[in-house]
Amino acid sequence: MEFSELKAITEGLLFASGDEGITAKQLAQILNIPEHIIERLLEELKNDYNSPERGMHLMQSHEVFHMTTKTEHSPYFKKLLETPQTTRMSQASLETLAIIAYQQPITRTEIEDIRGVKSDRPVQTLIARSLIEEIGRKDGSGRPMLFATTKDFLTYFGLTSLEELPPLPEDIDSDQLEQETDLFFEKFTEHMDDHDHT
Repeated sequence: MEFSELKAITEGLLFASGDEGITAKQLAQILNIPEHIIERLLEELKNDYNSPERGMHLMQSHEVFHMTTKTEHSPYFKKLLETPQTTRMSQASLETLAIIAYQQPITRTEIEDIRGVKSDRPVQTLIARSLIEEIGRKDGSGRPMLFATTKDFLTYFGLTSLEELPPLPEDIDSDQLEQETDLFFEKFTEHMDDHDHT
């Protein structure tokens, strides 16, 4: 495989790994190439992103690499979040929020197991809107990030505490949980529609 193609795949993997990031060792295993080549690929991507013409930045925290936006562009991201077009959340975000509300603290992998699809974007959207937050890491393999709802979540949906969430039946299985969360985010959608018209 050409070096340029490996570089493109590495960039895609960095993006797909989201807030959890990815290590050089993981990249080497996925691409089935030596780690020293991965280090060269990451170094080239870092140099590419240092260009003022690029909007991304490659951040390294210990052994984990994350793709992030550049801090100097943050005023524009703030404007994006404040624009009227972004006030209504997608169904995916609402569904993800409902799952987190019921199952918190929960990892992104656990959310995806319930939804059956990747949930990077909905999770990022909810963090950007301060409706959920990272509250630590789960013990075990990879120590994945745990997510929970925030005080803003309660305020936004007119709740005084999580106890006001509609109770789930005991001994619920995953199919029932999907149905319950579907009903829950439908209520959220109605609330969002009312909120948009006020």
